[in-house]
Amino acid sequence: MSETIVIVHGLWMNPAVMCPLGCYLSHYNFTVRYFCYSSMRSTVLENTHRLQSFLTTMKRQKIHWVGHSLGGIMIRQLFTEFPSQPPGRIVTLCTPHQGSQVAKSLANSKLGSWMLGGSLHGGLLGDVPEWHGQRELGSIVGTLSLGLGQIVTSLPFPNDGTVSVSECQLPHITDYLELPVAHMGMLFSLPVARQTAQFLRDGHFYHSNQS
Repeated sequence: MSETIVIVHGLWMNPAVMCPLGCYLSHYNFTVRYFCYSSMRSTVLENTHRLQSFLTTMKRQKIHWVGHSLGGIMIRQLFTEFPSQPPGRIVTLCTPHQGSQVAKSLANSKLGSWMLGGSLHGGLLGDVPEWHGQRELGSIVGTLSLGLGQIVTSLPFPNDGTVSVSECQLPHITDYLELPVAHMGMLFSLPVARQTAQFLRDGHFYHSNQS
């Protein structure tokens, strides 16, 4: 029987942009579902409650979660607000667990603050409840510095063009992997999909230096 993955998109995105990743993951015998939300009009907490309502309609024995960027923060918030979830593992893709320097720079202007909307507080500022290892969580981080974030602010290296590697650090995670991909490139990368499937199945990434 296939296991279910719920994919949560990031800021300014919609489920359509997650379809290439979802299509790759479906080849690994996963049933893929997409959660759609407004990152501007609603707060992270409000969207987390909507995510919980979405999950209760599924009635699955095992559910995995994959979150891109802000989506990973929402999944963390989900386990704070609604810790009694079905068994499953989590993969976050270039999620700024420590907060986003690009978002903080944008928030200094009225236009930038409006663009970020509800995703700022309780989300991209880094003011998110601590993670205590509630579930097996793997973090994939990009190191290809290609993205519009560098126009907004000077990101420390290494980074993926939007989020720096240091911003993606999170205590009490199960495994961590850096790949030479950009922030949006994560969604179209076969290596990212393979490593995501690897972690969801076995609870660890494949590291080339493993014996």
